[in-house]
Amino acid sequence: MKSTIVAFVAIFALALAVPVPDKDAQTLRFDNDHKGIDGYNFEVETSNGIRQQEQAELRSFGDDNAAIVVRGSYSFTADDGQVYTVNYIADENGFQPEAPHLPKA
Repeated sequence: MKSTIVAFVAIFALALAVPVPDKDAQTLRFDNDHKGIDGYNFEVETSNGIRQQEQAELRSFGDDNAAIVVRGSYSFTADDGQVYTVNYIADENGFQPEAPHLPKA
């Protein structure tokens, strides 16, 4: 379970590591619903066009195996003026991002 939490924190940090073109950006909206050990939901939007939403739930994978499964997306406006959106899931198969601009395996 400890490794699952560490992996989740790493994934969350990656999602928030998007370049910020406006250091003075303001939070326009932040909704958060923490459900204790069972999961959470949140959504955030900033004045510089960054948006992220995420849902997580505790899922059992057998006897004593359980982990937080996360689904979400984030979007941002890049230096080229285009809005990029990444949808992702993080589960027993790892972090799985999907977006047209990402290379396919």
